[in-house]
Amino acid sequence: MAEIIRMPKMSDTMEEGVIASWLKNVGDEVKSGDILAEVETDKATMELESYDDGTLLHIGVKDGDSVPVDGLIAIIGEKDEDVKTILEELDENKSKDLDSSPKVNEDEIISEKLDEDKLEVNKISVDEIISEKEISEKEISEKEIRIKASPLAKKLAEEKGVNLSNISGSGEGGRIIKKDIENYSSIDREDSITPLKEISLPKIHSSESFEEIPISQMRKTISKRLAESKFTAPHFYLTMEINMDNCIEGRKKINETSDIKISFNDIILKACAVALRKHPMVNASFLTDKIRINHHVHIGVAVAVDEGLLVPVIRFADNKSLSHISAEVKSLANKAKNKQLQPSEWEGNTFTISNLGMFGIDEFTAIINPNDSCILAIGGIKNTPIIKNGEIIPGNIMKITLSCDHRIVDGALGAAFLQTLKELIEDPIKILI
Repeated sequence: MAEIIRMPKMSDTMEEGVIASWLKNVGDEVKSGDILAEVETDKATMELESYDDGTLLHIGVKDGDSVPVDGLIAIIGEKDEDVKTILEELDENKSKDLDSSPKVNEDEIISEKLDEDKLEVNKISVDEIISEKEISEKEISEKEIRIKASPLAKKLAEEKGVNLSNISGSGEGGRIIKKDIENYSSIDREDSITPLKEISLPKIHSSESFEEIPISQMRKTISKRLAESKFTAPHFYLTMEINMDNCIEGRKKINETSDIKISFNDIILKACAVALRKHPMVNASFLTDKIRINHHVHIGVAVAVDEGLLVPVIRFADNKSLSHISAEVKSLANKAKNKQLQPSEWEGNTFTISNLGMFGIDEFTAIINPNDSCILAIGGIKNTPIIKNGEIIPGNIMKITLSCDHRIVDGALGAAFLQTLKELIEDPIKILI
């Protein structure tokens, strides 16, 4: 009997996936465990595995096309099985589901009709505002600007320095796909490549112009989740200065004996894990009608990638050594940048840190990562005059800002957590005890 392959939900935030490339063709024999295709989700490019033996009878989504979760991707069955009949049955079942959906109340229909009539009376014809010439020019402009290409093709083109406007797509409707980029000859590129440095330099334009790019699956998820967080969780912010002199000296001594280089970010992450054990409400989640206080400490580390931001998770960070944390952060960050993270590596955070200090940022605020109660924004270490024992001496100061969800964390609690964190970072030997 034929098996219907549908788009699986590969992450907790996934709503649709893009078929980056098919690794099997119609008519190929398929065994359980074989990889059918590569799927781009909102966070990574993942492999779509077959759980059945048989023949690949039908492919319902082409390379570069998206399909919603539970949407039909392919059909696997016996070699001579009638695919047409299977597809017809699926369409019939879909129609039955639509027919059985709840009917709209007649009073609601009448009300909507009245509203439509009111709108019709007040509506001004578009033809009275926009001339046929303006519409034609708009259509031509949009046609010139829009370049249809799969996300994978765009990424590959960017890496190779290929100008997509010079490529004819072989996908459906002229869509540019991965193989078009790979088959684009270096001879053709010599005249068409625009160096990245030239793109970044200001240019003088004689007329208005712009470029539109499609929103990636990752960017869609970032915009949705962070907008929900910002407008549903009442944020407030607490900033504190930390003297990093002892931490700098302590890190230097640790790295003299450690096989793995320990970063300031690793020390701060470990210090956060220890501080969260002392302030469990900062390690909590707001769940509409209840608050979940997590007894485990899973710290998310924000990692910048080309298409946005990923947050791999260091699990049970309070139980791990600095060298273990350092190795794990480096490994997960590398996976994030190569879109190789698995769901188990980005889900379940109870607290998050975001470090822009390495980019020269002194201080900033961050949006809380759902479903955390707080996120810590880490600025850079700056050589600053400080007063010690009544004298002005040079010191190294780092500013950190805690964004708090006021539904869970009050000002006093947030301040107490930062005070504990300050003590641990300024005397790093304490985080090892």
